[in-house]
Amino acid sequence: MSFDLGPALLFCPADRPERYAKAFDRADAVILDLEDAVAPADKTAARGHLIESELDPARVIVRVNPPESDAFVADLATLSQTDYRRIMVAKSESPKRIGRIDARFEVVALCETAKGVAQADRIAALENVVAMMWGAEDLVASIGGTSSRKPNGRYRDIARYARSRVLLAAGARGKAAIDAVHLDIADAKRLAIEAADAAASGFRATACIHPGQVAVIRAAYRPDEKTVTWARAVLAAADGERGVFSYDGRMVDEPVLRHARGVLARAGA
Repeated sequence: MSFDLGPALLFCPADRPERYAKAFDRADAVILDLEDAVAPADKTAARGHLIESELDPARVIVRVNPPESDAFVADLATLSQTDYRRIMVAKSESPKRIGRIDARFEVVALCETAKGVAQADRIAALENVVAMMWGAEDLVASIGGTSSRKPNGRYRDIARYARSRVLLAAGARGKAAIDAVHLDIADAKRLAIEAADAAASGFRATACIHPGQVAVIRAAYRPDEKTVTWARAVLAAADGERGVFSYDGRMVDEPVLRHARGVLARAGA
């Protein structure tokens, strides 16, 4: 199983069917949310909207409620009546529970609690897990904190640790990693900085909560022309070389060549 939908994944409340098409058209993939975005009293109606929707399932993820909840059972029963087979499991914590999810579904494990982050390595190892994502706000709340960010907008150390741990767990198992949402919709500058860092660090995508954030994320993941030119040139220079060689005053070995291939992959070249 593979996961390569593009860099910008847009959340859309599942109880707002009038927004489905716009979210789907604006982003690389849409995450229809049955969990936190939907009030408990509205979840049944939201499930009905999912059954009636006609989006291309190849570009849809459905965020379902935590496996420990009764709502999770209802969510999967609903999805069994649709063509949607990729789910994001909110508050993923138990490898056993996630491993027992119906094999028809591909799982994006959302590690957003202290327990979930602590279990990230074991969760990423599961065969039905295709991608890992982390979340900051629920994580900090789960350990008694009040904010994932400092007054200057940067993540606190505990959030940065969780981000790194989930990324490493995903990478160790060959799974995709998705970076957390940026809640301050007006702060496009910080979003651009974090999305660029996510791309350079190895995240496959960044989730977002507003259509206006999509273009910022796409631009951040897209290498600039200078970097693309370097990648093409260094790979061309590698033809006929054996082992380590020098290019433009810099030592080049296989890790550098892998970086160059990754640049071209993100550029779509």
